[in-house]
Amino acid sequence: MSLDVSPQLLAEAEKGEVQERDFVETVRTSLPYAYDLIARLADELHSGTAEFADNLTPPASEHERGQLLRALSSDAIRGSLERHFDVTLAFQNCHRVAAFHSDARGGETHTRFTSLRGQILNQSPELRDC
Repeated sequence: MSLDVSPQLLAEAEKGEVQERDFVETVRTSLPYAYDLIARLADELHSGTAEFADNLTPPASEHERGQLLRALSSDAIRGSLERHFDVTLAFQNCHRVAAFHSDARGGETHTRFTSLRGQILNQSPELRDC
């Protein structure tokens, strides 16, 4: 299970719509490495002038890597984090996450980062099993 869902949040979901702030809080407490990494990238992006901020440092453990993969492979989690931090996320391998300004999706830099060429150029043998 990727999220530690409280009985209160489960009851909310069973009744109907879930409040996104409650969901994001669940993500923050369940996947702290992923949440903190994306928060840091969003802070770097919003406080600087670069077109994107990205992470090049592999997670310290497989547990942390798993958190990141779960967060970015779930449309609900990824979308909530994008809205919460007002960013567009892009993901190239088991740790290279980039945060772009929310309106950058489809722009030249975002397209280059998410292109087939960008993916190929970001590969290395040590990442093959990550």
